[in-house]
Amino acid sequence: MRFMLMHKFDDKDPAAWSPTPDFMARMGAFVAEAAKAGVLLVGEGLRPTAEGAARITVTDGKTTVVDGPFAEAKEVIAGFAILDVRDQAEAVEWAVRFGEMFDNVAMDVRRVAE
Repeated sequence: MRFMLMHKFDDKDPAAWSPTPDFMARMGAFVAEAAKAGVLLVGEGLRPTAEGAARITVTDGKTTVVDGPFAEAKEVIAGFAILDVRDQAEAVEWAVRFGEMFDNVAMDVRRVAE
């Protein structure tokens, strides 16, 4: 079954969006391990909302489009991965390992509708 991992950063914290070479090396090793294990289907990081984002809402049939950065947003999705795993417990195991690479991160693990 597939699960989506989404990690969130503070959109206003430049350090969160500027990974060090050491961090990138650890991330590369993690991604390689997940790919070799056959669980990583896709994973991407996202840029801060100031670097290209839009939020579209439809309320009572009226559409509103707001370009980033989003002044009211603190935590925004900073990246995602789609994993193909046995169950939610395995998805959470991979998410915990991923999260341990950060000093401050919040993550959601959500099952994909199939």
